[in-house]
Amino acid sequence: MLTKKTNIILALAGAAVLMAGSPVLAQAPAAPAPAAATTAAPAAETSAPAAPAADADPQTVAEATGGGSGESITPISMFVHATLVVKVVMIGLLLASVFTWTLLLIKMFEFGSLNRSTDRFLEAFRGARTIADMRRVATSDEFDGNPLADMAAAATEEVELSRQSGLSVTGEHRDSTIGRAQAAVAAVQSGLAKRLSGGQQFQASVGSSGPFIGLFGTVYGIMNSFIGIAESNTTNLAVVAPGIAEALLATGIGLFAAIPAVIIYNYFNTRISAYGSRSDGFSAELLNAVSRQLDKGA
Repeated sequence: MLTKKTNIILALAGAAVLMAGSPVLAQAPAAPAPAAATTAAPAAETSAPAAPAADADPQTVAEATGGGSGESITPISMFVHATLVVKVVMIGLLLASVFTWTLLLIKMFEFGSLNRSTDRFLEAFRGARTIADMRRVATSDEFDGNPLADMAAAATEEVELSRQSGLSVTGEHRDSTIGRAQAAVAAVQSGLAKRLSGGQQFQASVGSSGPFIGLFGTVYGIMNSFIGIAESNTTNLAVVAPGIAEALLATGIGLFAAIPAVIIYNYFNTRISAYGSRSDGFSAELLNAVSRQLDKGA
């Protein structure tokens, strides 16, 4: 009986101890929390330096991804790294551009000198009183090579040749003499356009074919860029962009050569036409002067 009571008391005491100790056991797992916080702090510190990656230098990023060599892209560097065919196209177009500007300077000097010489010749020609005076002015060394002087020399020489042949250049034979003089002037005038249009064919060729030659270089360069993409198995823009830029430079140079050539060609075509009109007017003036002198018997 005593043993049974003793067991009951021990059971109640154990239950009391368990009930009193349960809060302590419930709070026991919370104790390691500071250690977890301590462990998490270095992790946060370790991951923190990754944030500045957004502010990294684009050039550094390109190098890290294999997308660039760190060299800035300029027209000179694009030319240096271009393929041989594209380089040949660029050099040819640049030489054509140099020749275009050289022709511009040459023809500006030529037309300036021609107009000044023509002005002096017309002043001297209009002061002549006989066919012999006209011939003397037209054949003088001062006006050697002037188209209008050559026209006057041809007309007056035809009249002198008719006289030396014993032909009558006045009276009823006057019209035939004027006809022969007119034919001589026309022969000289027919070569005037060809004489003044030197270099125009080159300008026209550069203006019309320059963009297409540049486009050929671009197509060839872009084709090589796509071949490089296929071989490297990458579509990184930083890798393929330099090759495409080099190819497009060829078209840019083609336009750079063609646009001035077209403008220069049209400009000198206008000046050639203007001088042609001036020569037509002088032709009529010359034949009138010869006819007038023949009527006077000079």
